[in-house]
Amino acid sequence: MDKISNRQKGIRTTAIHAGEAVDPVSRASSPNLVMSSTFAPTEVAGFSARNRDSYEGFVYARVSNPTVKQLEDKLSALEGAEACQCYASGMAASSALLLGRLSQGDHLVISDTNYVGTAELVRDSLPRFGIEVTPVDMSDLDMVERSIRPNTRMMWIETPANPIMRLADIAALARLARAKGVCDVAVDSTFASPIGTRPLELGADFVVHSLTKYIGGHGDAMGGCVLGRKADLEALNLEATVHYGGVLSPFNAWLILRGAATLPIRMRAHEETALAVARFLEGHKNVTRVFYPGLASHPQHELARRQMKNFSGMMTFRVADGAALAKRMVEKLEIIHYAVSLGHHRSLVYWIPTDALMRSTFRHEGELLKRYRDFAGDGVFRFSIGLEDAEDICADLDEVL
Repeated sequence: MDKISNRQKGIRTTAIHAGEAVDPVSRASSPNLVMSSTFAPTEVAGFSARNRDSYEGFVYARVSNPTVKQLEDKLSALEGAEACQCYASGMAASSALLLGRLSQGDHLVISDTNYVGTAELVRDSLPRFGIEVTPVDMSDLDMVERSIRPNTRMMWIETPANPIMRLADIAALARLARAKGVCDVAVDSTFASPIGTRPLELGADFVVHSLTKYIGGHGDAMGGCVLGRKADLEALNLEATVHYGGVLSPFNAWLILRGAATLPIRMRAHEETALAVARFLEGHKNVTRVFYPGLASHPQHELARRQMKNFSGMMTFRVADGAALAKRMVEKLEIIHYAVSLGHHRSLVYWIPTDALMRSTFRHEGELLKRYRDFAGDGVFRFSIGLEDAEDICADLDEVL
């Protein structure tokens, strides 16, 4: 067994076995669900989380929980990270990292197009705390370089970017950040999953995932995580977990553990089906544009080939009258669900009109607005391809297109 234990495991083996072991008491093969909020320590431990540095056991579930810890260990193995900290949602994870690492007087450079919750947090909340924010097109290295200031502490990348599927070159941006003295490079890699991209290997300091999406995979459990260096995550645990309190439920962790075990084979199926659906849409007379990293027509396809080991199941497409198509989808789709979220086993599609998104969230003007419209036009359908047969998904689309 030593010979097997010491060799590098494959990604499918890692997804199934990392963080898990046969229970020594019950001999249960599957992970235990530990719902206790408090634990009886084996030695006298400090009352505050600040005073428990030398104690390795569990004391209180807001600090750590056995089931959540199993999930954190599995995610660390999948991402090649030293440590992981789980949270109650993807937004709880993003908030923990942003508020746990940034302080008054710091400057954040962030992708101008990203998940709406993150976009609204940095535009509306961070400035109230004295944190300056500059949204930029992360695909333009010159624009990013011009935005960096002496007080820039963090660069926040999202690739592929939600919702338009624009990519960012993580390795190039990390090198730029190092050259300019930026302390932290964080990547929201939710769309790619650890199977598609491993940002830490490309120079990032932190990776964020909404576990609600691909890693959970079944649309039945919310969660989020931050991965990175052990020392950084320990500091984040004390402030952004213990003090902010956005902890992950052990039951949700148990559900996400189940989903994570099949992540590699699900992502392979998502990619295979997505490529077939993307080609169908690209050839449809009523579709004006499709953005999928696996298509040669994607403007950053070569970057996708270098950076992504799996092109994921996310895409966007445009039609002449998106609002009318959205109405038909709500009324007539049978297999695809017209619903928000993504990364589930069932296909999900949603209409995102540009003008409404600009008013509510991004608020782009001038050059940034033009760049967004280059991808989105008047609006896009964000499409998360599930695990159904490609032929059935295409037939469902053809009925409404």
